[in-house]
Amino acid sequence: MPAPTRATLAAACTLALWACKGPAKTDAAPSATAQAQRGTAESPWLVGMSQCNLGEPWRVQMNADVKKAAEKHPNLKLVFKDAQNDSLRQRAQVEELVAQKIDLLIISPKEAAPLTQPVAEAYKKKIPVIVLDRAVQGDDYTTFIGADNVKIGREAGKWAVKALGGKGLIVELKGLMTSTPGQDRNRGFREGLELDKHPGLEVVFEADMQWLEPNARKEMESALTTRKKIDLVYAHNDPGAHGAYLAAKAAGREKELKLVGIDALPHEGVEYVKQGILDATFLYPTGGAEAIDSALDLLAGKSVPKKIVLGTRAFTKENVSQGGEAIP
Repeated sequence: MPAPTRATLAAACTLALWACKGPAKTDAAPSATAQAQRGTAESPWLVGMSQCNLGEPWRVQMNADVKKAAEKHPNLKLVFKDAQNDSLRQRAQVEELVAQKIDLLIISPKEAAPLTQPVAEAYKKKIPVIVLDRAVQGDDYTTFIGADNVKIGREAGKWAVKALGGKGLIVELKGLMTSTPGQDRNRGFREGLELDKHPGLEVVFEADMQWLEPNARKEMESALTTRKKIDLVYAHNDPGAHGAYLAAKAAGREKELKLVGIDALPHEGVEYVKQGILDATFLYPTGGAEAIDSALDLLAGKSVPKKIVLGTRAFTKENVSQGGEAIP
């Protein structure tokens, strides 16, 4: 048998080395066949959901609505993140989701400014971004879904004018004022009050309770201490209105004032109206189902509007048994 040549030995060594290490890894894009398999039950789209906190019942409901809508579609897989009311934590979680190669991001930001950059970075990496409830700055996102907070605040202001007959002392318990809904609900309420046309109305106390019921109760205790007369409390959400009620009840003053909130969850704000705890609440839909509908369209290559505005309803003791009244 002839001795092996140098070329033969080199080829044998190369083959042995390949067998030990396996085929070389590559960063090349997946094949057309692999891409075509995306969005199936076997290889679902990966959707990241970044929630600013789960300390508010309304946000718990938003996540539940997103999950319920997504469960109807086995070609979607959701990863939920809770920022625990910390903008820096939420920013890091968004970056983590992007690093996990998500196909789409749904985010409800705690605050606009700190979350604008990570949202924009995801968007610039060709990841569709659906912003829910609270807006970010600029337009580096795919679509925003939410109700018109200025309109809702304005309707609450109009309701207050009518309920008080154009005369009375008002307490405003604000949501987080570094968030767009807090700013808009405040602005809309003042527009609805039209204080220049109703000199008998006066906002005598206002405080930022950051959407949290314990904070609202504490602030309302301060208002009750400093004001011997209060005719109406406008809270930026129903937990805030309920906190105000608890403070007023503890002081034996709950019957002297009217209470109006926003959110109108069936088991919370609407139920409070039925029980006579709140005088009115305005619906602020979570947008969870709409987010999944939009996600499916985007992942299928379809376009969606840059802004999707959700409707609202007013619930009062007069109409709550009929399901409230739609606000045109």
